[in-house]
Amino acid sequence: MKIIIDTVLYISLFIHIALMAVAFWRVWRGENVIDRLMGLDLLGILTLAVLVLLALIFRRIIYIDVAMGLAALSFVGTIALAKYIADDQMF
Repeated sequence: MKIIIDTVLYISLFIHIALMAVAFWRVWRGENVIDRLMGLDLLGILTLAVLVLLALIFRRIIYIDVAMGLAALSFVGTIALAKYIADDQMF
């Protein structure tokens, strides 16, 4: 049973890393600012998923803590960038 779970986790990790490459492509070559912001948000979410998968694979809880901190920073950063794009001013 452990072999099956480890195989599924590694396959899922590979898929998420491949999706991160696609999201990075959207950030790099986005048509406009909104596409790039959406790609950046997706890249943050996929990074969180990769950190959680790494926590499950290596059985280390520290990756979950890092993922939670990154989630908070990613949320605040996305809101700040969206407000900047909408108003052309930060505060």
